[in-house]
Amino acid sequence: MQFIDGPVHWGIIGCGDVCEVKSGPAFSKVAGSSLNAVMRRDKAKAEDFARRHQVSRFYSDATELIHDPAVNAIYIATPPGSHEQYAIEAMKAGKPVYIEKPVAVSTKACENMIAASAEYGVPATVAHYRRGLDLFRRVKTLVDQGAIGKVRLVILNLFQTPKQDTNSVENWRIDPSLSGGGLFYDLAPHQLDILYWIFGEPASIAGHSVNQGKKYNAPDITSLTAVFAGDVVLQGLWSFNAPAHARQDTCKIIGDDGSVEFSFFTSFVKAKLEISRNGAVIQEEFIFPDNIQLPMIAEVVKFFQGNGANPCALDEALITMNMMEQTLRNF
Repeated sequence: MQFIDGPVHWGIIGCGDVCEVKSGPAFSKVAGSSLNAVMRRDKAKAEDFARRHQVSRFYSDATELIHDPAVNAIYIATPPGSHEQYAIEAMKAGKPVYIEKPVAVSTKACENMIAASAEYGVPATVAHYRRGLDLFRRVKTLVDQGAIGKVRLVILNLFQTPKQDTNSVENWRIDPSLSGGGLFYDLAPHQLDILYWIFGEPASIAGHSVNQGKKYNAPDITSLTAVFAGDVVLQGLWSFNAPAHARQDTCKIIGDDGSVEFSFFTSFVKAKLEISRNGAVIQEEFIFPDNIQLPMIAEVVKFFQGNGANPCALDEALITMNMMEQTLRNF
């Protein structure tokens, strides 16, 4: 692999909303890392982002950013439909890539990126950044240490009210050609990656999807059943057409000696973990960093410099991608 000898100088392709707080500022807060250039198709918006975030270079053309000699690593934060194109172009130029989730719109696109990384010998990693947060690390530790006994069941529910402005050109998440599969493809990767990270690759997957609201050409309700090693059963349900009184964001992992319950999306500031054992309930609170991707980006920088393991490899993201693709295959 062609690792970076020295500081990592980042260029962002797609400096939109996700880069404002969640990720963008973190690139210059990590030791040995700086944000040197940004790109957006709307050059005025790219310039505005660069000005507000003290970035010296901005572009409206991704190829120009990729070949900027002041940039030696690329963060791809565009809608997923263009991830494959930009990732392969960057790797061909010898520049490691950090790719937003979902990693692509299909397993085939992800496989193409895996092949390119091997062919060009360039590192690539995926922004499943919840792996770096204390809340989810704590959940993994509790499960790994058997704190709730042998895990039997995972119940995952995410119910949200319908999107109001379904015709906006900015609402790419409900366009399968850009997002891969609607809001399920946008949010489920965070959840399914954590479950894969804890339990490994599922042995079997079954799913159903329907479009109840008929407001766009993507499913707005999806169910997924998966079986992990040790006969751990996942029952997941995602509804993006729920009434306001039914909104829910819960994940409960049930073992034969207790359970843990938490949410994925309720807050980007702090979260609670409820641990139930032997009739007692304990709540732990976790504060998220201001730039929520910072812990993950710190690990990515180490990896790109050859000083650490890949925090989320493309072939791991492929497993999550396959879970979603298999779930929606009959839609």
